[in-house]
Amino acid sequence: MTEPRDPQLRSLDARSLRGLAHPLRMQLLRALRQGGPATASMLAERLGESSGATSYHLRQLAAHGFVQDAPERGKGRERWWQAADQGISFDESLLGATDAATRGAADAFLHEVASTHARELATWVGTREDWLPAWAQSTDMSDWTLRLTPERARELIGEVHELLERYRDEDAPGAERVRVHTHAFPISTD
Repeated sequence: MTEPRDPQLRSLDARSLRGLAHPLRMQLLRALRQGGPATASMLAERLGESSGATSYHLRQLAAHGFVQDAPERGKGRERWWQAADQGISFDESLLGATDAATRGAADAFLHEVASTHARELATWVGTREDWLPAWAQSTDMSDWTLRLTPERARELIGEVHELLERYRDEDAPGAERVRVHTHAFPISTD
């Protein structure tokens, strides 16, 4: 889950993790990162929530430094929000935290990340015919089973992250935003 150390990424600590680990908060933050600045009402409509709920959770995200005002967008009482960073670096040591609140927040965070990955993949499968044919031949849903030690697994993850960094921010004609999910975890052979 740890992403490369990038100045646009925010490292989670126990306090900020507890402030973020809520499904709607994570959806709001993702919507602002992917869609740019928006109001609580715009986000409520996009996510199928009430504007009261989105407004409350945006304020909670702001209190923990995940979102901030986008003052150049607001007019009058209209409050626009924007993401304060472009991603999160999750420190796996939070999974072994001594306090139950942090362990619970880490668990909720990881479950929401996994659910988001599944939703994004299902959305692609359901809308793949809306894309140019070239995209149908430019996607991947592979899986591999390898025998690795924890050290070799960390090495593999590091090399995959380095490779992905080389492809960041391509601005060529026909370029689209592409989501890349990587998952590496042990499985039982039973």
